[in-house]
Amino acid sequence: MSLKKILQDDMKAAMKNKETIRKNVITMVRAGILQIEKDKKIELDDEAILEVIAKAVKQRRDSIPEFKKGNRLDIVEGLEKEIDILIEYLPQQLNQDELDVIVSQTIFEIGAQSSKDIGLVMKALLPKVKGRADGRMVNELVKKHLD
Repeated sequence: MSLKKILQDDMKAAMKNKETIRKNVITMVRAGILQIEKDKKIELDDEAILEVIAKAVKQRRDSIPEFKKGNRLDIVEGLEKEIDILIEYLPQQLNQDELDVIVSQTIFEIGAQSSKDIGLVMKALLPKVKGRADGRMVNELVKKHLD
């Protein structure tokens, strides 16, 4: 079943069960997908839909520190609930140990020696972890390995 169909079915279920947050999050994702499809005049496949969802998760994660600084814990809690809902649609996220192994292997394959090679490592690494790990976390791990 396509991800688009799954989102549609989940939205219907959320509406029936009166799960407002879930319905709103899924509606937002579906609107983002529709906007891209109209703008580019294409039909998004599951991989492109995953990118839309991953971008939504990243936006929320990036917003949380600002709301914490402003002592808006109510908004932070809402964003965390939205992130939890969005993550259900993404592939299984890599844990720290799995990510560490992938980073080490990639550095070895490329033969990276110093922090000057971060760009090369990231270019080779990001397709391997796409949608399964946060890019910022991957970048920090690469820096740690190369320092």
